[in-house]
Amino acid sequence: MPEIRAFLAIDLDEDLKPKINKIIKNFKEIDANIKYVDLANLHLTLKFFGDIDVDGIDLLSRKISDVVSGFDSFNIKIMGCGAFPNKNHIKVIWVGLEGDKVLKDLHDKLDVEFKKLGFEADKKFSSHLTIGRMKSAKNKNEVKSQIESLENFEIGEMTVDRIILKKSTLKPSGPIYEDIKVFEL
Repeated sequence: MPEIRAFLAIDLDEDLKPKINKIIKNFKEIDANIKYVDLANLHLTLKFFGDIDVDGIDLLSRKISDVVSGFDSFNIKIMGCGAFPNKNHIKVIWVGLEGDKVLKDLHDKLDVEFKKLGFEADKKFSSHLTIGRMKSAKNKNEVKSQIESLENFEIGEMTVDRIILKKSTLKPSGPIYEDIKVFEL
């Protein structure tokens, strides 16, 4: 049976992308080995499924629909910059969210349903937008200083009124994302 690499996400509002691009430009001024996320691909991941059987998409979609039917649209505030696993050992550079209680509630309710379908529950949900991945420790201290200078940087607010089941196709040039199904809140 054919499989696809899939995840559930919230796309970033277009008007916020130039502000995030400004942050990325700050990091690009540092001579560091960072692979940046294409602005067109910026999203907030609610759940990464990995490879899933295409025959299971309908059942997965029904579970998502059931959960989102209990949610109205809500606002999130995008601000701050950080790193995973931490600023002293940087693998991922991210932009964060503030006041994301509804988002965490949505994630947790979805995760309960996904676990019933055999997916592993997320250990800890951390709402963020990945903007880059550090490939080596080259100029790590400069990158760390840049992250610290942006810890309280405000990007803006957006309304979350839909979540999207996406297909990810990995290419040498970077991933290509396609919307499989949109779920309105």
